[in-house]
Parts: sequence; structure tokens; C-alpha cells
Amino acid sequence: MTAVRSSDPLKMDLTVEESRLIADSIRFLSIEAVQRANSGHPGAPMGLADIATAIWSQGLHFDPADATWSRRDRFVLSCGHASMLLYSLLHLCTEHLSIDDIKSFRQMGSLTPGHPELGHTPGVEMTTGPLGQGCATSVGMAVAAARLDRSVVKAGGGVDHPWSAQKTVTLCSDGDLMEGISYEAASLAGHWRLKDLIWFYDNNKISIDGETSLSFTEDVGTRFIAMGWRVIKVDGHNIEALNQVVDKAWTSDGRPTIVICRTHIGFGSPNKVDSSSSHGAPLGDSEIKLTREALGWTADPFKVPAKVTKIAKSLRAHRSNSSSAWRQLEKEWAAAHPRAAEVAYQLITPESMGYDEVLPILIEAASNGDATRKLSNKVLNRALELYPKLMGGSADLSGSNGLSFSEPSFGSSLVNASLSPSGRVLHFGVREHAMGAITNGLTVHGSARGFNGTFLVFSDYLRPALRLAALSGIPSSFVLTHDSIFLGEDGPTHQPVEHAWALRMIPNVLDFRPADGVEVAAAWAWALTETQRPSAVMLTRQKLPALARRQDFEIAELQEGAYVLNTYGPESNETLSRHVTLVGTGSEVSLCVEVAQGLAERGVIARVVSMPSVKLFMAGDKVRRQEILGRGLIVTVEAGITLPWGGVVGADALHIGVDTFGASAPMSDLAETYGLTKEQVLASVLKRLEER
Repeated sequence: MTAVRSSDPLKMDLTVEESRLIADSIRFLSIEAVQRANSGHPGAPMGLADIATAIWSQGLHFDPADATWSRRDRFVLSCGHASMLLYSLLHLCTEHLSIDDIKSFRQMGSLTPGHPELGHTPGVEMTTGPLGQGCATSVGMAVAAARLDRSVVKAGGGVDHPWSAQKTVTLCSDGDLMEGISYEAASLAGHWRLKDLIWFYDNNKISIDGETSLSFTEDVGTRFIAMGWRVIKVDGHNIEALNQVVDKAWTSDGRPTIVICRTHIGFGSPNKVDSSSSHGAPLGDSEIKLTREALGWTADPFKVPAKVTKIAKSLRAHRSNSSSAWRQLEKEWAAAHPRAAEVAYQLITPESMGYDEVLPILIEAASNGDATRKLSNKVLNRALELYPKLMGGSADLSGSNGLSFSEPSFGSSLVNASLSPSGRVLHFGVREHAMGAITNGLTVHGSARGFNGTFLVFSDYLRPALRLAALSGIPSSFVLTHDSIFLGEDGPTHQPVEHAWALRMIPNVLDFRPADGVEVAAAWAWALTETQRPSAVMLTRQKLPALARRQDFEIAELQEGAYVLNTYGPESNETLSRHVTLVGTGSEVSLCVEVAQGLAERGVIARVVSMPSVKLFMAGDKVRRQEILGRGLIVTVEAGITLPWGGVVGADALHIGVDTFGASAPMSDLAETYGLTKEQVLASVLKRLEER
């Protein structure tokens, strides 16, 4: 089979005048939508319209009717403030947005929010707005595409196959490249030799505070060359030059490509071109009138000229014909290469194994006692066998956080002989910022399911990517080990105290702090079968015992986020003041068991509730939550801040934890200093019982 490539049958035979008409349509749709909303960013779409026209008409592979088509090239608008550029393109080039959607820009419930949102607007590949995140996420998309490509080739699909030469194209701004996350990701892209990754850099030399020379004077091209990229420079308003550059960029030389486009923000506006005043505010009626005169634009607001409508219709038909031809070739190829097709469809098709099916398998892999990071490693090794899409790695901590595997590592063998372009393990180096976003890119692409890992305290570095995953419904998994002061001698810089709650408070994030192998398996069963939420799996450095559960315990209880582990003490005690429920998470559950046994010796009925996921517990029925918590005194025990626990179990509960920073000392000394020994917790509970 001859692959349907992005550069061959997709180029539109447009004149310079026709390309300019499309670009000006984008400009004025953007200007008018921002003006109507009285809010937005017109300058960047005005400056980027020529570049976007060249990309979408001369190179980008997409199906106008199917935003989820597996062979499409990915287009990421990293400078998300230029959202009207993307919405205008989607209106002109696809069937996803109507003119009424454009008119509803930035209005409640519209498909055109202020910044693009994945899952909200068809055709948006990633939620962008926080600068740099789109750039870094696009690297993850390119990794997934590269692995898909090489996996199919390795399985006997041939060099030319249906998913070969799939491009990931990103538009980025000066602001994107000022953010450190972009350079972390770009460094990895060059190291991995992601030959089908293309960034178009909008070099307009203007930021909100004024000229970028106030803070940004580096030689961007030289820096990217040093990172292993191909650098192309072009006038971002020269239509003929842009078309040639798109053709060149789509023809890989084995390196990722950055096209540095010299542009003018607010292009066409006589008084606001090259000015920060066009960045984040409407042009105003008088300036719009002058811009219309300067560009010779006579169409009424929100009216696309008939000639442009005809060109856009032709472009959509051109892309539809190409995608239809591709689908026919795909069928022929799959029939000729059944093994390679099986590999491809395993990667591009959603997993079918559900929670109930996978949980018993994962429990079998790790049902004993150990550090939960080590138990997680056993579970993940088994999961790698079950889920071909699973792909990820660590921020240079693989041995410490249980993310060391015998699987091949991803990368270019030209750089390191031990790397494989079809490998599943990623070595991110010390780059947590980019690691989080790249993981999201893996998952968003659809042919991979991404996970990553670092210490819990360093979740501060990847929190923006985790938040975007939650906002966008991306089910990436974040492994966060060394989850309390009990990591010991490394001291307070490495000891998380507020971090578990910082993650729990992000809407739509599933939190897991498992207490033993059974709970580790349950956490991963959730994480691997979840489709709309990211997971934060918090794991211990220290060894923990396997927990003894009550005889009537049912595995389904794990899905509630909390359950009664066991009850200790007299068979009956009707005095409510002698009932205690100890609620623990992670390493503190076994401490709760010890305390409960001590209470039982003193005639107190003590129930131990393990709560591996606060978020799942709080999502449950209120009556059922109260049944789990029980009667009498509730005591929470967690080696972290205590204040948020009042919202979970009530303000009258006794909360035992760590409300200050830790210290550098052996684990046993830390437990003694911070009141987390059996004797200290027992004394605190007995004192509260006496006060009731």
C-alpha cells in the first residue's frame, strides 16, 4: 500500500488572492466575535491568519465531519488566547461550528469559550491557555504517534502504512516559549528525534507589557538547533513563502521542526498593529472600520463572502475525499497485513477490560505486605501485559518510585543504542513540568494511555498539567511516591504535608493513598479503567504490613472509597461514649489498627475505616457515608495537614496529623516528634473520650 500522506494529495491549488481571502475571513470573524463579546484577544488571530491558512489548506490531514478520525494530524493552538483563530478555522474548514457558535463567543454554554477546551468543542485537540502547556502536550501526542508508527512497522506493516507520517502541528507564541515547560518538552523532543512534530512560532515581538525585548532577547533558533531541532525561518505574512515552508516542514529530515514566523500582531489594524493594545481587548468600532478600509474588506459582520464560502466548501470536499480514500486503503492494507493491523487496532481502539475484570488479576499480582511503591511496581508490570496502550515513565526516579520495568525504553537508537522507537518506557529526566503535559499528550492522542511518576512533594511542579487533565477529562495517571514525613532523612524539602489535600481539592481528580497491596491493586484498577478523570496515586517509601480484613469484607466495598477494615473490642457496648471510629489513609491505616487494638484492651469498641480515596468516598450517598463512619467519636489519622478533614468527617472529630513542616531524621524519631506513634495516638483518643 502507498500511504496517504499529509503532503501529497492534500495541497490545495489556491492562488495568493484566494489564500488571502481565507486569511482575512479568519481575521474579521475573530475581530467581530471579540467585539461582540466585548472581551477577548483579536491581535494574535489577526497576525496568525496567514500561517493558519497555509497549514490547513496545504498540509493538515483532517476529516471535516469526524473530529476523532484516528489518522488525522493533530493541530494544537498552544497560545490559547488566540482561540478565535481556531474557531474560525473550524467554522470554515469543518462541520463542527456554525456562524451562531462564532457569534456566541465567550458566552455561557457556547461551543466557543474564551480558551479552547478539549471535550467541549469538536476539533479542539487540547485545552490551552496556560502558556507552554500546549507545546509540551503536543510532544506527548507526537510520542504516541511515533510509537504507533513504529509498532505497526515492527509487526510487519511495512514502512508505508495507514498511520505513517502522522503530524503533530503546534502554533505557539513568544509567551509559550518564555515558559520553562516548553523548553523541557522541546529538549525531550529533540532527544527523542520526533521527526513528525512541527511547531510554528508566532514571533511578533509583542507581549502584554510591551515589546518582548523587555524580558526576552535570546536567539530562539540557535537554542532549538542546540536541542536537535530543524529551524526554518519565514515571513509570516508571505503567502507563497508560507506554502513552500509548509511543504518543506511536512517533509521530514529526521528531526522535529520549528518554523519561526516573523509576524505582526494586529495585522491590518492601522493604529494597533505591532502594539500590545491589540492583544487582550476589542479593537473598538472606529478601529475596526479603519481595519476594514486598510484590508479592503466589505462584507457585513459575521458574513463570509460567497467566494470564500466556495473555497472553504472545496477545501472540505478535498479533505473528505482524501479521508474516504484513506479508509478504503486502510481496509485493503489490513487485509494484506493482519498481524500489523491487529497491533494497530489494539493501540487505537479503547480498552475493553473493565474494573471488575481487571481488579482480581491485579490483586493477585500484589496481595502481600511491602512498601506500596514496590507493590505498585508489581501491579504495573502485570498491567503492562494486560494493556498494550499503557506507556509512561519517571522523572529520573524510576528505581525510587517503582517505575522501573524490563520493557524497552522509548527513543531514537541513533541517540542511544538502548532506546527503541517502539518502546513503552519513557525517561523524562528531571523535567516534572513537561512530564505531566507529555503524559496528557500520550493519553489524548488515543493510541496510548499515559502514566508518570515523581515524589509527592514534587507534584508542585506538575500540578498545572494535572489540573488541565482534570479540567479536560484526560485519564492520565500520576504516581506520587515518598508520600509523607516518613520518607525520613531527606528532610522537610522532600517531605509532603499539604500535598495530598492540594491534589484532592482539584475538581475531577481521583485521589488514591492505598494502605496495602489489595488497595494498591484497587487504585490501579480504577486508574486504568477510568475514562474521564486523572488519577493521583500516592505511595509510601516504607514497608507496610498486609492488612487483615473482617470476615464478611467484600471486594466491591473498595469502590466506595472507604470501608470498615475491622472492628475491635467488646461484642457489645451500648455506651456511645465508648465507641470510636479511626479513619486512616495509606501508611496510617496500620497505625490505626494498632491503636484500635489498644482501645479494645480498655473496653472500647474501635472500628478502623480505611479511606484509600477521599474523592470516591465523598461522591457516595450521604447515608452510606455515615454508615461507614459509624457512631461515637471519629478520629482521623494521616501524616499531613488536618484542617480539611473536618469537611469529610465533621468538625467535632479528633484530627491527628502534621500541621507543620517535617524535619531531617530517621522515621522512628519523626513519628515520635510528630505524635504519630501508637502510644501517642492512643493517649490522645483516650483523653478525648474522657472529655466527652
